[in-house]
Amino acid sequence: MKNPKIKRMVGIALLMAMVVVMQALSSIIPPIGGFSISLVLIPIVLGAAVFGPGAGALLGATFGTIVYINCVTGADPGGAMVFQANPVLCFLVVMGKGTLAGLASGGVYKLLCKVNSYLAMLCAAIICPLVNTGVFVACMLLFFNEVLSAWAGGADVLGYILTGLILANFVPELMINVVFSPAGQRIAHFVNKK
Repeated sequence: MKNPKIKRMVGIALLMAMVVVMQALSSIIPPIGGFSISLVLIPIVLGAAVFGPGAGALLGATFGTIVYINCVTGADPGGAMVFQANPVLCFLVVMGKGTLAGLASGGVYKLLCKVNSYLAMLCAAIICPLVNTGVFVACMLLFFNEVLSAWAGGADVLGYILTGLILANFVPELMINVVFSPAGQRIAHFVNKK
């Protein structure tokens, strides 16, 4: 493809399609240990690295849109509880966490890629799930404490956050992103070379 604008649009559209399919699949694949692990962060990080922070934010917003649809339809039972508690705040949280994760990932990559492209991809792969989970947990604590208590089932909410949200969800997502980062950098290098 000779036209860089068309190449960019097609690349972002393909990654958006991957985000939609991967997030849709995550809602039908049974959760591991009660939590669904999101592979969708991989194309968000890749798009943020190849096409910049704005593309990362767009891909993150696409992710947030699918998450919100799952909350509204009940495909994500925990998300449905958040939606029922406050639909507007639910929308802002899921859109915010995805958009900020993609934006931050692209910003970190852009900042570090001149120094070392592999380090840049590794840091982008780390920051994406960190922001995604960090924003989610902070918003749950601020706005949806009752839902968190219900999810914890009477157990300590902080303990639930540490074991359920951080250990069972964030850590596997982080590990998947870190393992993918060298391949992601090779893909980014190949795409940017063309």
